[in-house]
Amino acid sequence: MPPGITTLAADTPTLSAANTGFMLICSALVMLMTPALAFFYGGMVRVKSTLNMLMMSFISLGIVTILWVLYGFSLTFGTDAGSVIGWSQDFLGLSGIGVNELWDGTTIPVYVFAVFQLMFAVLTPALISGALADRVKFTSWALFITLWVTVVYFPVAHWVWGAGGWLYELGVIDFAGGTAVHINAGAAALGVILVIGKRVGFKKDPMRPHSLPLVMLGAALLWFGWFGFNAGSWLGNDDGVGAVMFVNTQVATGAAMLAWLVYEKIRHGAFTTLGAASGAVAGLVAITPAGGAVSPLGAIAVGAIAGVLCAMAVGLKYKFGYDDSLDVVGVHLVGGIIGSLLVGFFATGGVQSDAKGLFYGGGLDQLGKQAVGVFAVLAYSLVVSAVLALLVDKTLGMRVDEDDEISGIDQVEHAETAYDFSGAGGGAASRTAAPAPGPAAPTNKKVDA
Repeated sequence: MPPGITTLAADTPTLSAANTGFMLICSALVMLMTPALAFFYGGMVRVKSTLNMLMMSFISLGIVTILWVLYGFSLTFGTDAGSVIGWSQDFLGLSGIGVNELWDGTTIPVYVFAVFQLMFAVLTPALISGALADRVKFTSWALFITLWVTVVYFPVAHWVWGAGGWLYELGVIDFAGGTAVHINAGAAALGVILVIGKRVGFKKDPMRPHSLPLVMLGAALLWFGWFGFNAGSWLGNDDGVGAVMFVNTQVATGAAMLAWLVYEKIRHGAFTTLGAASGAVAGLVAITPAGGAVSPLGAIAVGAIAGVLCAMAVGLKYKFGYDDSLDVVGVHLVGGIIGSLLVGFFATGGVQSDAKGLFYGGGLDQLGKQAVGVFAVLAYSLVVSAVLALLVDKTLGMRVDEDDEISGIDQVEHAETAYDFSGAGGGAASRTAAPAPGPAAPTNKKVDA
């Protein structure tokens, strides 16, 4: 049998209906995060790019699901090969797995673990899409996702979480994806945008969010789904660690939102809804690797630090001239780095492991391990993602034509628009009817919103 599988027997754990049900619910919550991300990103772009932004997330649900079943689960969690990749014949097509087989000594079926991890694999490339808004061909994006999860996500996830993966064996702590998900996606986003270039009108034209209510809805659904993302990553084990992670997720997110808003008020003079949503996401990102290692007080520190530093980081694109459309680099890459490194300071040694951070008497040992994990994933994802983007660009072409970008990518790529304004202001009758006589007659002038 491949590693990670145990069969039901007297001397092994038995299936827990409670843990199995809990993990299925967590899997559904993580699945919800991808359409939530679509709403979050969709509200942040201009009207003419709304549908394309939604579709760039939604297509990941289709592509990555199929790849995961065919070979992704095997590459990520199969038998280790050289500490860099997995491979197990029984995992191909999920065909060699029995319904009575449990995952790695836990009380949940292998199928449940596989579907839970599938939702992580789906979400991660969708995160990248926010950096590429307004300008990428949909077919090219679909091909990029296919290549990226195969060459980048599956190997990196094995390094971090797979038995025998080199970062796993080194002792890098990543509870739910600070390196494998957020640094991975953020570095990939930076690599791709360096290849494809800036949007037409970057730093010249206003590119404000077209629907802040949609942004807030997406952020709220992400926050909700993140409890499954984080607390579920302990796989329902009955030792209370998942409960600590649940609490820390809430605590850090609240702290980050408040810290972002305070920074924003001091720096720009206003508390914005976009700042609240972005701050919450920054906190969720930062606590993802750290929440199983820190106390609730530590979670407040992690969230507050991430809120301020991520708010500062989103402005770097204007200073350095890279066009990260929706701040994937500033929030996910920077937030993932912050959360991963702060484990080396705030790990108490009393939650998921006995590893202690600098502030709890552990010295610099864990911080050094965290730094290795951070920069290894960052460098690999940045370079390989840029190469993949260049490959796609030289074959299919990554960008739409400049005229199509200006007129609107929704109509060009999807033959649709997000909103139908054809009936706005009344029908034909109202346009042709004569105005009432007298000086008080309405002008019927149309004012653009």
